Amino acid sequence: MLWPFITLASAAAASYAGYATMAPASQLYGRTLTHGDDRRQIALTFDDGPNDPHTLRLLDVLAKHNARATFFLIGKYVRQRPDIARAIQAAGHEIGNHTYSHPNLIFVSGARLRQELRDCGKALEDALGTTVSLFRPPFGGRRPNVLRTARALGLKTVMWSLAGNDWKAKSSEFILEKIAPEVGQLRRAEIVLLHDGSHLGFGMDRSHTVEATQRLLERFKNQCFVGISSLTLKTGT
Repeated sequence: MLWPFITLASAAAASYAGYATMAPASQLYGRTLTHGDDRRQIALTFDDGPNDPHTLRLLDVLAKHNARATFFLIGKYVRQRPDIARAIQAAGHEIGNHTYSHPNLIFVSGARLRQELRDCGKALEDALGTTVSLFRPPFGGRRPNVLRTARALGLKTVMWSLAGNDWKAKSSEFILEKIAPEVGQLRRAEIVLLHDGSHLGFGMDRSHTVEATQRLLERFKNQCFVGISSLTLKTGT
């Protein structure tokens, strides 16, 4: 009589384990950074660049508002446009590793995982003249070995607390509706996920993201927009 309950419990555990591989807030497979603790701060993060011309337009918008952000770059695009990566660095923003070719890391071998991180790291080092210490897994996909390998390579895994879903946005208003209400509650420092590029191809139109960023900076001008490493965290976080 216990078998149906055992089966249900096993199915529930498997379902949660699968959910935890992609859920940005989950800490089941290891500790990751999902938010800060000073509600006066906001950390804008942009994935899948560098991308011409939208990364450069974002840099102009951020500079206008004296805001800092973090860009998680795809290695193959860094090889294609190292000058944009250097422009991000020169503008005072943080840069992180987003793998070389943007695979979902829960499906790759250990050897492929290490190669993706190392190849992206090398592309960034060649472009910037320095190593990076931040990492974001593509799609948020991770399992224990992903986090262990990142740590072994000296990388801190950064997730997010809010997503603008700008990869499918038809307007800047769509993006703002995903982000602004939560940011406005001022409960903590949100890490916001946006995209200045796309893993589907270089040159993807991200004009809605640029406009949404401009509007966010204007709406929350009394907040401090910081890079990931400047987030205030509780002791031990």
